[in-house]
Amino acid sequence: MTAALRPKPVVVTRAEEREGPLSTELRSLGLPVLVWAAVRVLPADNAHLDEVLSGADSFDWIVFTSRHGVAAVTARLSRPPGRLRAAAVGRATAKVLEQQGWPVALVAAEPGAAGLVAAFAASGLAPGARILYPASSRALPTLAAGLTQLGAQVTTVEAYRTVAGGALDIKDCRSWIARAAVGAVTFASPSAVVELESALGKRDFARLLDTAPAVAIGPTTARALTERGYTPTLAESATLQGLARTSLRAVRAGPHSRKR
Repeated sequence: MTAALRPKPVVVTRAEEREGPLSTELRSLGLPVLVWAAVRVLPADNAHLDEVLSGADSFDWIVFTSRHGVAAVTARLSRPPGRLRAAAVGRATAKVLEQQGWPVALVAAEPGAAGLVAAFAASGLAPGARILYPASSRALPTLAAGLTQLGAQVTTVEAYRTVAGGALDIKDCRSWIARAAVGAVTFASPSAVVELESALGKRDFARLLDTAPAVAIGPTTARALTERGYTPTLAESATLQGLARTSLRAVRAGPHSRKR
């Protein structure tokens, strides 16, 4: 591919290194990558998580909304104890669970917390069902509140912490923005939206998304952008593969996430 035909790079804002899974997916599609990891994922309070999981067999369900929650739990429990059944927010999370030897009894048909609540509603969740939710430190209340409205007793435990990335080279980022040299910006969580805007400042964040389309992995992440006045493109599926494929189309289409 000649330099003239080389596409502009896609920004990865999720917590991963240069050879991370989303970066690898993008490169496999012929897209250059800029890793601007706006967030980091850190372990939670192990003592509290261990305490809650020691009584996991008293729950009816355990719900997972990310691979990080899966990793935190399966590192402590090699298989679900007792009658505990697992539910996943989407096929990507379900696949990670299955790879760890955990059967998945329920998968949301639509991505996001609201989709998982709808799946439980359709399945006929028993009143008073006890549900364990290993969550991020920044988990939104949508899932726990929705399950509670269905009559479940939900116990939320912090399984991992999502914090600011802290390693961004802001000068370099602003250089790319000033040259309008970014092809698209991917967001895999609302936290990535919040932290990239905080790191760059509202002015440069706006300049970035005025010239490069924003691509969101799911509706919750998209909402964090629309609340700021941007119109993101939603990934064709709530997976890293879907995010990468949609980014390719966004790069080819050009900017369209301009502020309303």
